[in-house]
Amino acid sequence: MLFHKKYTVRLSFLVLLFFNCTLSAQKQARLDGVQVAFLSDVHLQDLFGTFSDNEYRGILNPKTGKYTLLRTMASQLHSTRIFNENYFAFIAALDDIAKRKIKYVALPGDYTDDGQPIHVRGLEEILNKYRKKYGIEFFITTGNHDPVGPFAQESGKEDFLGNGGKNQPIYSKDKMYTPNLDLEQPVVVTADIAKMGYLGITEGLKDFGFYPNKKYKFWSTPFAAYTSGNYTYAKAAEASLLSNRTYEVAPGYEVPDVSYVVEPIDGLWLMAIDGNVYIPKKNATADPKDPKNYSEASTGYNNVLSNKKHLIKWVGDISLEAKKQGKTLIAFSHFPMIDFNDDASAEIKELLGSNKWQLNRVPTEEVAQVFADAGLKIHFGGHMHINDTGVRTTAKGNTLVNIQTPSLAAYIPAYKLLTIQKDNRVDIQTITIDNVPRYNELFDLYKTEYKFLESKQTKDIWNIDILKTKNYHEFTDFHLKELVRLRFLADDWPAAFKDFILKVSGEDLLVLANIKSDKDFDVILKNKENFKTEWEAAEQKTAALLAENNLKKEDFKNWTGYDFLVDFYRFRSADELALTDIGTERVKQYKILSQLFSENYKEETVSKEKPLQNQMRLFLIIFNKFMHEVPADHFSVDLKTGEVK
Repeated sequence: MLFHKKYTVRLSFLVLLFFNCTLSAQKQARLDGVQVAFLSDVHLQDLFGTFSDNEYRGILNPKTGKYTLLRTMASQLHSTRIFNENYFAFIAALDDIAKRKIKYVALPGDYTDDGQPIHVRGLEEILNKYRKKYGIEFFITTGNHDPVGPFAQESGKEDFLGNGGKNQPIYSKDKMYTPNLDLEQPVVVTADIAKMGYLGITEGLKDFGFYPNKKYKFWSTPFAAYTSGNYTYAKAAEASLLSNRTYEVAPGYEVPDVSYVVEPIDGLWLMAIDGNVYIPKKNATADPKDPKNYSEASTGYNNVLSNKKHLIKWVGDISLEAKKQGKTLIAFSHFPMIDFNDDASAEIKELLGSNKWQLNRVPTEEVAQVFADAGLKIHFGGHMHINDTGVRTTAKGNTLVNIQTPSLAAYIPAYKLLTIQKDNRVDIQTITIDNVPRYNELFDLYKTEYKFLESKQTKDIWNIDILKTKNYHEFTDFHLKELVRLRFLADDWPAAFKDFILKVSGEDLLVLANIKSDKDFDVILKNKENFKTEWEAAEQKTAALLAENNLKKEDFKNWTGYDFLVDFYRFRSADELALTDIGTERVKQYKILSQLFSENYKEETVSKEKPLQNQMRLFLIIFNKFMHEVPADHFSVDLKTGEVK
């Protein structure tokens, strides 16, 4: 009996020891060196896809002998994203990931053009190829382009490139579009160009995180009743049914939410947040399944706070569970959680107006506070096609780091690579995709388009020199320049400022930064002979500052106001990556200008009668913030403290 008692005590001790060791092992899961790549806003258009219900295959490319479904160069040079060459960039990025032996890839939304069947099939085929060949596991979340709305809807595009350089309209239903046969080919009709809703997209991409897999250690949704402690695949399979993943976005309007958390390897939890919020329109009918009832979802997390609040509790619950179990939780979604304008949104609003520069997409400060206090430490977003890092610490001392992932379809094309390190640190690298095989494969087809536009004496034809670019990096840079010329100049800027910046030289700006006059800049430049005394005094003052900084006046003669504006957009898009194209010497000159304007044109001293002075002051404040914010190229994050260095 005594022996039995001792044995029982010893056995209990061993069981307790085993339990504690097991728990300790859970808390200390070795993830050192585990890597996750984030590829956002791929916007894949399957150039070589085939329609299931129409024999049309696109136009024949004489260079390759292949039929190709591509959009016109004119359309993509008026868009914030490239439509065609990004197909090859996506392949190049995946090849780079495979070469680095990265096994986990997250796609934070907008992975197709608009969630059309032909492009979703193309994406599925590509991802399956890399999954089977290299063992890469892909995890997808939604974007505002996929799905465009909660339910399927008829759609189409009129800007595919057709025979003879004409536009080729392709629509999902007959009589949706009437072509101008002088400029366009007859309409091609195929259901494969319709926009799918949640059902079609999640079914088409079911193997990439949207549904559980038996090899996952854990998988759950905001609506699941189980925890990781009592998890089974059978429970997950039941919870994953789309009918079990819905919520009321507004009274009487029930839509899906396909957020999920997954544990692909012991210790790592990837949280894929579906940030799409489809709010019913004011004139919505009573039918909750009518796709026309819903507004698009591009606003992001501002609408989550008002119409998708259950996500906040879910994020809090998962964050707490991850902390208790010693899991490393990495969140990703399509939309940013922190101001992506380097905290310059207030100045942008003052300079350009509240309806410019997609300011409606800037998350309020409450978004970061809510999710930081819910327990999120790090979040990867997309949507804006920019490279940026934002940090917020709440009154409760919780810090959230938001990492904006660049798009492969815009300047500068890149993806983010997270590497888990010791002591709760993660290393973040920005991997640029500069050289892309086959990026120029379609150039001969664009030449046909250009000739046709010339024959029609089209106004503001795109610059054919883009077809002389030597690599994909140059191509995206040229795309940005053309976007500035063809769209942003007219759409974004006050007319007087646009006229001023297009005519002024760097040398003029240097002098104007120091000039003392009761007249505005445009008056001074038009009547320089009347301001000789003021101009010479400003030049003398400027000379001393230039000497102090080892600069010469001649350095400022090498660029114009237009160059300055292009570099403004470069920094906004690529952050510090833009230094590759701008150069450190030019940046040094811009910083001198910023310093001078900051000293000589303070807000309280600038008169309302001199709008250009105030606009230039704001322009340089914004530019300076773009150049001086949190690291966005290669840095590390402490997941405990939120420190970025």
